[in-house]
Amino acid sequence: MSVSAVSGGRGAAIVLPIVGWVAKFVGVVLVIATFNFILVHAAPGDPAQVIASQSGAADAKLLAQLRAEYGLDKPYPVQLAIYLKRVVTLDLGYSYRQQRPVRALIAERLPATLLLTATAFLIALTAGVVLGVLAGVRAGRWSDTLLTIVSLLLYAMPVFWLGLMLVLLFSVKLDWLPPFGYVTIGVEMSPLQRLGDIAAHLVLPATSLAAVYLAIYARLTRSSVIEVMHQDFIKTARSKGLTQGNIIARHILRNAILPVVTVAGMQAGALVGGAVVIETVFAWPGLGRLIYDAVLQRDYPVMLGIFLVMSVIVIVLNLITDAIYRLIDPRVALRAAS
Repeated sequence: MSVSAVSGGRGAAIVLPIVGWVAKFVGVVLVIATFNFILVHAAPGDPAQVIASQSGAADAKLLAQLRAEYGLDKPYPVQLAIYLKRVVTLDLGYSYRQQRPVRALIAERLPATLLLTATAFLIALTAGVVLGVLAGVRAGRWSDTLLTIVSLLLYAMPVFWLGLMLVLLFSVKLDWLPPFGYVTIGVEMSPLQRLGDIAAHLVLPATSLAAVYLAIYARLTRSSVIEVMHQDFIKTARSKGLTQGNIIARHILRNAILPVVTVAGMQAGALVGGAVVIETVFAWPGLGRLIYDAVLQRDYPVMLGIFLVMSVIVIVLNLITDAIYRLIDPRVALRAAS
């Protein structure tokens, strides 16, 4: 067999899975876009009536003009076909209410939402794993009981209630942190000062959003650590004279973190959805506030655009989780290749 044939076979082995992945990705996005369109248009309410009522006139002629202008007078299958064609061309439509392209509106709000959700995810995952390991290696002691109680309390608290309580404590009573908004308005600041101001505004909403997931990761890590600690290879490591720190870092945590990575990857997308409530409570200028206003105004293009972007984010996060899982446990890659 020639060298060119071998290299060609290797190239095909690399290109074909990528082509298949892209085809699956596009197919999933189109299916999600179709379901989003059906669900949004099945909701009660007429955008034309909302726009006409807010303009102070709602006669039949104006309603007919508005429906014709925004394509609402066409049959649903035609509207769906037009929408899917726009999705394929990355055109998310035009906002009924704000008279701007949906893609521009999302581009303005998406960085704030990603900042909030990424910070909350890092807080939840890091603190949850640390607390879970501490509780797992001290299972049955008073510290384990205390950490378990704290985790259950955080899990039981509604996110919006915890956010309001944090505002009352740290903003109203102690005056340590700003209560609402993304940045202080009307104050001239250097880039470094602005960065610090954004970080100060980020503390309370990110902590509130991370609380529930922190409790989940802590409980899951604790259970996984206790299970791994009774495995034979841990006993072998102790018999070799390894220190407790080396055993935890090199053996226990490496194996106990696998289910946590799986659950965290699945719930990372849920953080984006949970940010809707937090952004409303803290007046955070992200996608949550935008979609909240779009629902009230029956702004279908904005709702569909945000739903589609959130869906794509969830798909990408799941793919990243799968890649991280393969790095942590090479056996997964070997099983997939066999």
